[in-house]
Amino acid sequence: MRITHTMLTDRLLGDLRTGKDRIAEAQQQVSTGRRINRPSDDPAGARAAVVQRADLAGLARQKDAVAEANDWTDATDTALGGLADLLHRARELATQGANGSYTQADREKIAGEIDQLVEAAKERANAKVGDRYVLSGTATTTRPYTPGGPDTYGGDTGAVLREIGPGVTVQVNQLGSQILGSGQTPGDGLMLDTLRDVAQHLRGGTTADLAALRGADLQGLQANLDTISTARSANGATAARLASAATSLGDLELAGQTRLDRLEGADMAQAILALSTRQSAYEAALKSGATVIQPSLMDFLR
Repeated sequence: MRITHTMLTDRLLGDLRTGKDRIAEAQQQVSTGRRINRPSDDPAGARAAVVQRADLAGLARQKDAVAEANDWTDATDTALGGLADLLHRARELATQGANGSYTQADREKIAGEIDQLVEAAKERANAKVGDRYVLSGTATTTRPYTPGGPDTYGGDTGAVLREIGPGVTVQVNQLGSQILGSGQTPGDGLMLDTLRDVAQHLRGGTTADLAALRGADLQGLQANLDTISTARSANGATAARLASAATSLGDLELAGQTRLDRLEGADMAQAILALSTRQSAYEAALKSGATVIQPSLMDFLR
């Protein structure tokens, strides 16, 4: 087979294009720090990287859910702490009102303060995260209690759940109806009912009313404090679980990112050496081509 001048030229140009493509590939690896920049670079590795990225995206969503759940537990604890403070104040007032040395006018004034505590309790129970009420169950856009209105609970009894790990969910809410009362069951002994009883006995002022202030009302207020303490403990346990989940998700994310880097990441020393080698080879090919392919008379006649 006769090797013509044109064949030599075409072969040289083809080799030069291949060399330039190899340089571009090496440059991209150096600039991006990744050895897989398109599926054709490593089809099997690219598929594995897609799966790994999907896993990391799932972990990111779960981390966001944990962060949001932390906001819920923080807001809930603040609300419950405020309700406990109101009950402590109500207990002080009930003790004062039960004192026989107080006049009925004094008890009327104390009853008025108890009424204000009722309204303050409703306001505390309307704690929100963003635009959602944390004590309304799953009816998060509905205010649980209306200050100045009836003591009726406006939410539901649903559990607000958040996914904090692969296949793991946790309830992040407490229910206002189980702490302040539903307003639909007279004598339920919960916070609003107890405060209303205290105010009524203060205004009554009879011997039986004073006995109730010293006995049943103080016991009721303590029971309400115990209820809040139980709710705060449950909320604290949830917060601790969320903290553990956040740590676990962070570890999983780090491990997943490490796997992704191992799949896609380039060995920079090797990539830089490859770029340098390919550039040298390309320059050598240019010099060799300039020497081998000299202009001939036919080039000028064509």
